[in-house]
Amino acid sequence: MEHLKGQTRRLQAVLEVMRPWHYGKNLLVFVPLFFSGQLFSNPQALRSACMGFVAMSLTASGIYAINDCADAQQDRKHAVKRLRPVASGRISPGGAKALAAALLCMAGAPLAAGLFSPAGALCWAIYVAMNVGYSALGWKNRPIWDVTIVALGFVLRILYGAELTDTPASKWLLLTVLTGSYYMALGKRRTELNGGGQSVRTVLGLYTREFLDRGMQMFLTLTVVFYTLWSVDDQTAARHLYGYTVCTVPVVILWVLHYSLNIEKNGWGDPVEVILHDRKLLGLGAAYVALMFCLIYAKG
Repeated sequence: MEHLKGQTRRLQAVLEVMRPWHYGKNLLVFVPLFFSGQLFSNPQALRSACMGFVAMSLTASGIYAINDCADAQQDRKHAVKRLRPVASGRISPGGAKALAAALLCMAGAPLAAGLFSPAGALCWAIYVAMNVGYSALGWKNRPIWDVTIVALGFVLRILYGAELTDTPASKWLLLTVLTGSYYMALGKRRTELNGGGQSVRTVLGLYTREFLDRGMQMFLTLTVVFYTLWSVDDQTAARHLYGYTVCTVPVVILWVLHYSLNIEKNGWGDPVEVILHDRKLLGLGAAYVALMFCLIYAKG
């Protein structure tokens, strides 16, 4: 019985390192296929997108394991992060590194076997190299660079999905995701700074609250502007969307305003934690997906 409990605890620790609740970020792999109107009419592309989602999820888990090893000493000083498996000693650094290597090998196997295009493999390799540098080489301690790497990671997910499914990614949507990701990354730094996180995250001592506020305002504005430009673009109107995508702009504005209010009042700013624990954000997100689904696929 004790052996079974020990195995269960180890499995729980492994899952905590892998952070499967963060896999929602990797749904961005499906974005090009979804907006192309081919989600159901192109089964080969859908299979490729599903494989890409799994590969990117395994990759992200491997990066999290590397990050936890690099941050273990600092995490022990944090009220919440000290409970992470590596920081708390439930998983050894060696075990976490072995897990990371196994996950990255599994994620890269389809690419190495030539199942995806060279461009898709390149997107994946850049994502891995960039995040290994962020976690293991100290790039996270360089102001501006730290949030840039986070933002580019989201853009690379979309480019990766576009290459896997051979569907184009709108430049306006790419800009929307880029600026929105900058906004969320700066918002996380802002809430960490407000929470006195300098002792845990070195880079916070190199930011000021005023700089982060100005940056958030700029990127929030750009996000709404770029999304609006996408919604009224002639190419968008011509691709199965009836020209009514502008109707989704108010939903996007409501979502980003509510998100902004949320991170300025509550939490420590991690976007996934903020979204998953806010029913209004989840509801608005579901409403957006449903509305866009109808505009693209309800062709009655």
